[in-house]
Amino acid sequence: MYAGTFSIVAHDVAAGCAGVAISTCMPAIGSLAVHARADSGAVATQALINPLLGIDGLELLRTHSAEEALGKLLASDPGAESRQVIVVDRCGRAAAHTGPETHPWRGHRVGPGYAVAGNMLVDARTVDAMAERFEATAGEPLHERLLASLEAGQRAGGDRRGKQSAALHVNNGAPYPYLDLRVDDHPEPVAELRRIHEVAKAEMLPFVAALPTRENPRGRFDELLG
Repeated sequence: MYAGTFSIVAHDVAAGCAGVAISTCMPAIGSLAVHARADSGAVATQALINPLLGIDGLELLRTHSAEEALGKLLASDPGAESRQVIVVDRCGRAAAHTGPETHPWRGHRVGPGYAVAGNMLVDARTVDAMAERFEATAGEPLHERLLASLEAGQRAGGDRRGKQSAALHVNNGAPYPYLDLRVDDHPEPVAELRRIHEVAKAEMLPFVAALPTRENPRGRFDELLG
């Protein structure tokens, strides 16, 4: 099954975090297509999804640029012509692939620190709007920029089949996510993702900031509870 999808991957080099935002008209897209780790970068795989491209891509990004990693991933994948993959490395370099067998409208945009892509879209305005919005929000936290970009893509048309799921994932270098939000089945998944994001921003992110880390195994709960 093709997953007509629009997504963005990005790495905020100054803040040291990487993330992905994605939406599609199939359930639970966040369970398969989203891969991010601050010490490597971020990968989104869509169309005929191959999660191995995300898993292997993060490993390759430890020692390769986005362009090099993407080249190796595609060379190893016999179904590359049916894939759409976007990659960003920890230096903010981005690369993208839209296979000729993916369904129109299909295409991608690459910019400083990010890449956006979509297939089975209404038209090119979805990815154009995503890129423009991401660039316009420079200086804001990465999770805000990713979600704003996704919202812009939805307003511009999004998946031509409709709406069903969305996800937002950000890693800031810890072995666990900084933010990992999913809307697995909803008539307005991007709007619902925004609602959950606002709740998480107020109630969860302060708690995440206090969690134990490798550098501070006790965590900072005294600050949170004091």
